[in-house]
Amino acid sequence: MQENQNEDVLEIDLLEIFGLLLHRWWLIVLSAVLAGAAGFLLSFFVIPDEYESTTEIYILNSGEDIAYTDLQMGATLTKDYAHLITTRDVLEQVIADLGLEDTYSGIKDRISVDTPADTRIVSITVTDRDPAQAQMIANAVRETASEHIKNVTDVDAVNVASMANYPAEPSAPSVPIWTILGALIGGVLCGGVILVKYLLDDTIKTSDDVEKFLALSTLGMIPNSDAKRAGKKGREGTR
Repeated sequence: MQENQNEDVLEIDLLEIFGLLLHRWWLIVLSAVLAGAAGFLLSFFVIPDEYESTTEIYILNSGEDIAYTDLQMGATLTKDYAHLITTRDVLEQVIADLGLEDTYSGIKDRISVDTPADTRIVSITVTDRDPAQAQMIANAVRETASEHIKNVTDVDAVNVASMANYPAEPSAPSVPIWTILGALIGGVLCGGVILVKYLLDDTIKTSDDVEKFLALSTLGMIPNSDAKRAGKKGREGTR
């Protein structure tokens, strides 16, 4: 019996919460629209565009018989090559050759190295606010890293699989994603504030609240004397 009563109370609470959110739908929608507009403005006007340029290298000893075990070993070694590409020796040489006003850690954070599964291809991607500079840095990193890899690992050659591309379109920020995320965050936060305010409000407002929370029957209601006097003064003032 007690379990059924608890279930009824939970169902009533859920209905009240749903009704509360439905009653304040306009406020939730307004918050979502404003937050989405803020995300759009930030991504379109404030956050600077970033461009990505990618180049690829292929590493294979000349005269090597390409068996399956060799391919597996080569795929494992590409992880070593990926680490060598972002070493201090390589990146500081790139900074010096290009005359960049950058630090080792600063340029390393803008370089990502990927090794596709079961291949000996290493992909180098550089992110920069200037598309031409992104392409230039990517090519420089490839050339410097190729020499470094040959010196360290004694491979015969590091071949260029693809030159660095010139990025015509920015890779970030994504205006649609920022707008949608802003709208979602705004709507969720507004709904959360409404729910928290509702849950923290334990005041009794109606006779139904008296019966619900205090389990008492309401015999009568006393009118608000202040409101009554205010209404009376208003009528006297209009005479």
